Amino acid sequence: MNMLQSMNECIEYIEKNMNQKIELSVLARKSLSSKFHFQRMFHMLTGYTIAEYIRKRRLTLAAQELTNTKTKVINVALKYGYETPESFSKAFRRVHGISPSQVRDSNVSLVAFPRITFHISLKGEKEMNYKIIKKDSFKVLGKGIKVPMVKEESRAYILKFREELQQESVDKQILSITGEKDLLGLIMDIDHEREEFTYFIGAIVSDHEDLKNYEQREISSTSWAVFESIGAMPDAVSKVWDRIYTEWFPSTGYEQLSGIPEIELIPPGDDKNPNYRCEIWIPIKKK
Repeated sequence: MNMLQSMNECIEYIEKNMNQKIELSVLARKSLSSKFHFQRMFHMLTGYTIAEYIRKRRLTLAAQELTNTKTKVINVALKYGYETPESFSKAFRRVHGISPSQVRDSNVSLVAFPRITFHISLKGEKEMNYKIIKKDSFKVLGKGIKVPMVKEESRAYILKFREELQQESVDKQILSITGEKDLLGLIMDIDHEREEFTYFIGAIVSDHEDLKNYEQREISSTSWAVFESIGAMPDAVSKVWDRIYTEWFPSTGYEQLSGIPEIELIPPGDDKNPNYRCEIWIPIKKK
């Protein structure tokens, strides 16, 4: 069974069990991967966490049921996993902009969140330059922020954070302290339940005692898939990120490790130059 078929089987399982508890372990088993890898693949392919997708699909079906039947709001709320009418109403209003009781009024607009179907091309437009390396544990000194996993929001948070660090010359201070020439952008502490992660800007460092202004994180020894990106930022590197999850993972026998950051290696230079080169590091293991 290939990755495309297994992901679509997960969607089919979700659709058939919308009014039941959907176990992540079942979805991971159907996708033939770990729970972390399934969640990360789903998020990178769709832009939604699996919890967000299920929540929006349930609220779409709930709106349809309220529109087309005389079922009581409380019964629809319970059917789709909400313990109280208040929690259902809050979630419903967040998606549709109106309360459940207003659905049966005439001329109301509702948001339809369609079922996803995966159609992934495994034939890349060009070869992907990558290598597999084994690296011992190392430490990174820097600063981080919490970022929501909603794709559009996360990019805005990260760009703003990086701009602030540049304006305050924090990036230069980090490189001066560590003696390194390359900055690292780490995606770490991924929490699918809270739908957030930490974005951390730093550089490799030996033990550094003065942590008054900075944090120090240790990265475990592991194997990494290292991908090359050539082109102006952020478009070029964004395309490589997309190809890693739509082409590379589906066509190889690897999956992503949990608990170890994803890393962008950011060398000095003009990142708007069409020949600018950076790297993406993904912690991996054989399935």
